[in-house]
Amino acid sequence: MATTESTERALSITEAAQASGLSAHTLRYYERTGLLEPVTRNGSGHRRYREVDLERISFLAKLRATGMAIREVRRYAELMKAGEATNEERLALLEAHRDAVLAGLEATARNLELVEWKIGVYKERLGRA
Repeated sequence: MATTESTERALSITEAAQASGLSAHTLRYYERTGLLEPVTRNGSGHRRYREVDLERISFLAKLRATGMAIREVRRYAELMKAGEATNEERLALLEAHRDAVLAGLEATARNLELVEWKIGVYKERLGRA
């Protein structure tokens, strides 16, 4: 009987990079630094990324894209490896990150209002208001 893992389609690093929007170099870095569990390799030693790997890569990339420092992403990855006993700490880490992202969005919105105001000033001066 075939297992799910053996029938699950696995992607090469090039395909995984394309699917994730990250470079192959970044994927290797994530693995080398422990952000990802070691990726399965085929008989010739080439990395084979499974759906679970891509889901983790996607989440970690979202953390980075929202400004989480690499050391915090690494801490989150370590907590995931440590298992369910770390759920409380993971929750706290993600809530703190969410709060920082929301504060950043509020600051960006205030800055955008100033830019919009200044655009209005110039449009008015140029008779385009």
